[in-house]
Amino acid sequence: MRILIGVLGALFIFVVVLDAFETIVLPRRVTRRFRLTRFFYMLTWMPWSKIARRMRSNKRRESFLSFFGPLSLIALLTVWAFGLVSGFSMIQWAFNSRLNMPEEAVTAGTYMYMSGETFFTLGLGDVTPMSPVGRTVTVIEAGLGFGFLALVIGYLPVLYQAFSRREVNISLLDARAGTPPSASELLRRHSAGDDMQELGQLLADWERWAAELMESHLSYPVLCWFRSQHDNQSWLASLTTVLDACALVIVGVDGASARQAQLTFAMARHAVVDLSQIFNSSPRAPVMDRFPPEEVTRLRTVLAAAGIPLREGVEAERKLAELRGMYEPYVNPLAEYLMMPLPPWVSSKTVTDNWRTSAWERTPQAVASTLPRCTRAAALSGEYID
Repeated sequence: MRILIGVLGALFIFVVVLDAFETIVLPRRVTRRFRLTRFFYMLTWMPWSKIARRMRSNKRRESFLSFFGPLSLIALLTVWAFGLVSGFSMIQWAFNSRLNMPEEAVTAGTYMYMSGETFFTLGLGDVTPMSPVGRTVTVIEAGLGFGFLALVIGYLPVLYQAFSRREVNISLLDARAGTPPSASELLRRHSAGDDMQELGQLLADWERWAAELMESHLSYPVLCWFRSQHDNQSWLASLTTVLDACALVIVGVDGASARQAQLTFAMARHAVVDLSQIFNSSPRAPVMDRFPPEEVTRLRTVLAAAGIPLREGVEAERKLAELRGMYEPYVNPLAEYLMMPLPPWVSSKTVTDNWRTSAWERTPQAVASTLPRCTRAAALSGEYID
């Protein structure tokens, strides 16, 4: 019996150490399906998302979902620590290590206490092993515990730095593509003068952003659950908006850099496909088409009014459908699983950019009321940004 418990404890330690190494240290995606971290997130995200889906208020739902990423990270670290402490206590019990206390007072809980005291390097010294084997196991656990705590301390800043870098471009997209962002608004706001050249630079920046997103989120998948500062923004919606805009430019938008659009599209699509593999979400078509024929007509009307004629004809429609088929089957299951709504192709006129509002100013009219009379009309018409 003691041998079996000892083997089980050693297995606990091996599984936790391997899982922590793959999650924190290994800088690449782990393709192995049987992982402690994978099971942990499957078991915790399912009930969390079910509760969120029952909430009617979008604001309350987003606020509730925003807690999952940071809380799950703390819970995962707790699971790892508990697994290591339990594993070492089982090994100590299996070896029947003699302790500096009355024999009749030693229980399984005593070994658990000594293991926890050793792992967290408390150094209380009220319970210590007396046998050579017990002391050896204690030294190994103390070293592993010290290394584990050092990894955790170094792990958290890396996560939040990656999160901050991700959110910068998402925030910058607010004034460039509206809130929530859309491909039509991104093109419309770059239609005047030489702004089409600026659009090419913007797409180049998003090519690098997509590459950084793929590298950071494949190495640290927990970042996928970290939600943006505003309820109407998300990394998935922003990435999809850029893919939509690139698809339109590739199909045919005069003055825009088709070459840069192709490069950005390739990188963004690569990120979407690889990230979908983290959640084992196989590609599938959406229940409702994001871009039905009436929405296509509306898009062409909006772009034509802004002086951006989109190429027409059977070949253009075929090309657009082909490009959409390369990424939409991947973003749809991701959006459903992570509960991150996908952006529209054409923005609604009733939506106000985040930069125009505050906790005291929820509408353009409220913003204009705080300005001098000579600038109110410009604020209401959107002249400052459009």
